[in-house]
Amino acid sequence: MLAVQAYVWQQALARDKRTIAEGAGDVVASLAEAGYRRVELTSSFFTPELAPRTLDLLEKHVLKLDVVYNGGEMHEGGAAARTIEDTLALVERVKPARIAAVSFNANPKKGRERKTDAELETQTRAIGGLGRRLRGMGLRLLVHEHAPELGENAREWRHMLHGTDARDVGICLDVDWVRRGGLEPMTLLEEAGDRVGDLHLRNSRDGVWLEELSDGDVDHTKVAAHLRRKGYRGWLVVELAWEPGTRITRGLTENLRRSRVWVWAEGVFGVRA
Repeated sequence: MLAVQAYVWQQALARDKRTIAEGAGDVVASLAEAGYRRVELTSSFFTPELAPRTLDLLEKHVLKLDVVYNGGEMHEGGAAARTIEDTLALVERVKPARIAAVSFNANPKKGRERKTDAELETQTRAIGGLGRRLRGMGLRLLVHEHAPELGENAREWRHMLHGTDARDVGICLDVDWVRRGGLEPMTLLEEAGDRVGDLHLRNSRDGVWLEELSDGDVDHTKVAAHLRRKGYRGWLVVELAWEPGTRITRGLTENLRRSRVWVWAEGVFGVRA
């Protein structure tokens, strides 16, 4: 299933000093104009004040919210409990959309300090607990990663993977962050196996993020071949992003459209919706 994230739009709004509330209409209209029918949006679009408006915009533009993304501290018991309740409250706010999954990222420590073994035990138990709560609601928890979780040969990521029950916790793998974390995406794809339910797709060239999803440092044809062998039926989520050095030559809607067409390409993923 092909879907799209709006992170690059959030970057654009921040650049233009506009809030998400001010730009939500433009964001949703752009995703629809670019040809997408499914979306994965962050919790920033679903604050208590903004959630009803975002849901109305999605309905107006015939966009299905499949996955909602959240994050929070999970390595300390009290904070983890608050994060779990915050995530469940978010799920309740988007209930009218009938989402299927929550993509979740456990926050790094301040200053990206190394989490202790005890903190990783707390984090893994908390993630498993959140997964059980969501499974009881008919939803799937898919754990996302950035570079910090991939340090020391994916120490945090592997602790979570091997310390949780596959029935409760699935994987949202961001293949570009895996590469930036110094690991081979195919290695983690193979290790996660059938637990992978969501892939975030972006690419770089010579280490710099591209304005559109296309050929680059990550060989997505290998990823696609692996998914075909596995009979993958999860989400493929276009998640564009900018960084210093990203060369921007087109508007956001056009880059999102071109990325969709690239994913659809017969020689790459060959998927539709």
